Amino acid sequence: MNNKNAVLIDKYEEVAELLKVLAHPVRLVLVEIMITKGPTNVTTMYEELKMPQSTISQHLGKMRAAKIISGTRKGLEIFYEVADERARTIVKTLL
Repeated sequence: MNNKNAVLIDKYEEVAELLKVLAHPVRLVLVEIMITKGPTNVTTMYEELKMPQSTISQHLGKMRAAKIISGTRKGLEIFYEVADERARTIVKTLL
């Protein structure tokens, strides 16, 4: 592979990782909830999805590790919001 191709692949490496993390229906719904409601806690997400909080927390952890979302602690709860504008745009486009 020549240097030009390597630069092109590097350019899309980060985007591909973002898409890999978002490529799960639960994560897409979680991002949609955060876009619609703004900063949201796990309890609200649980009420929307009727899934175990541990499952939701696992998905949030993956998105947080990929820096798609961020969390702000308020008392005992953490409120999550979309931190990556590309993820916001992707999910809005899919809606």
